[in-house]
Amino acid sequence: MTAEPGAGPGPGAPHGQRGVQYRYHRELFPALHDWERTERSIVEFTGEDGPGGLLGLDQMGHFGPQGCDLVADAVVAGGAGAHGGTTVDLCELGSGFGGALRYTVDRLTAGAVVVRRAYGVDLVAEHCAVSRRISRAQGREGMTDICASATAVPLPDASLDVVVVTGSMPHFPEPGEVMREAGRLLRPGGLLVLSEEVSLTPGDLAPSTAFRATHPCEVFFTTPLADRLRQLDDAGFVDVARRDLTEWAVALLADRLKVVRIFRGSVAGIYGSPSADLIRDTLMAAREEYLAGRLLPALFTARRG
Repeated sequence: MTAEPGAGPGPGAPHGQRGVQYRYHRELFPALHDWERTERSIVEFTGEDGPGGLLGLDQMGHFGPQGCDLVADAVVAGGAGAHGGTTVDLCELGSGFGGALRYTVDRLTAGAVVVRRAYGVDLVAEHCAVSRRISRAQGREGMTDICASATAVPLPDASLDVVVVTGSMPHFPEPGEVMREAGRLLRPGGLLVLSEEVSLTPGDLAPSTAFRATHPCEVFFTTPLADRLRQLDDAGFVDVARRDLTEWAVALLADRLKVVRIFRGSVAGIYGSPSADLIRDTLMAAREEYLAGRLLPALFTARRG
C-alpha cells in the first residue's frame, strides 16, 4: 500500500472525497492554512502556545479538548498497550490538522503513558502539510503525518498498540472498512477508542434538515448504532463497550457556545467572521440533534481479538 498523493488548490485541487473534505475544512478554518500568523494571534489572546489553541475551537471538532481528554483517559484506563504496557505506538485515523493528536499525546504523557511513535493519518495532503508545520514549530519529534485513506494505511499489520478516532468517524464514507483497517493495524489485544460526535444514529432516523445545513451529507456520514456494533464485530473486535455521552455532550456544547458568543469578536478577529459564525451554527445544530435523540454522542472502546 502507498500513501495517496496530494494536490494543491486551484487547477490541481483535490477531487472526490479528498476534495470534498478539503473544501469543507478550508471554508471552516481558512486561517489555519496561514498557521504562523494564526498562532501568533491565538497566543496573544490566550497566552496558550500548546495544541489547545483558542479554547479548543480550532482543530478538535465538536467536543474540543474535552473530547480528547475522554479518549486519552480511556487509553490510560484500558492499560494502554496491547499487553497492558505503558509504552505505545499509536495512530489517529482522520487526524486533520493534527491538533487532537498532539493534545492527546500530551495528555497521555501526563498520564504516564509513553508514546513511542504517533502517526496521524489524513486523506487531505494540505491538512498533513499544515500539521507538519505546526509540529515542527512546537519542536515535536516522534510524530509522523501520513497522507492516506483511513481504509488503506501504509503501515504493517499488527504494528500498533492503540488506534484512536477523535470525532472523525462521520468523515469516513466506508466506516466498516475503517474498522477493518484499525483491526489490521492493531496487535492482538490492542486498543481501539472512538469518540462518536455526530456520526451515530439510534436507527434509520435521519438527522434534521437544519443539521444538514451545517453538516452536509457529502461531508458528514452517519451510521445506525446496530451497524456500528456489527462493523466492530466483523473487524474482529471484542470487549466492545459504549459510553452514552448525551448528557455530557449537551452540557459541553452549551458551554462551548457560551465561549463562542462571549469571545465572538476575538474568534472573528483570528479566524474571520464567516468561520466564527459557522463554528457557532455547527455547535448549535449538533446540540439540537442530541436533545432530539437523532444523534447519539458516544465513546467506544474495544480490543483486537
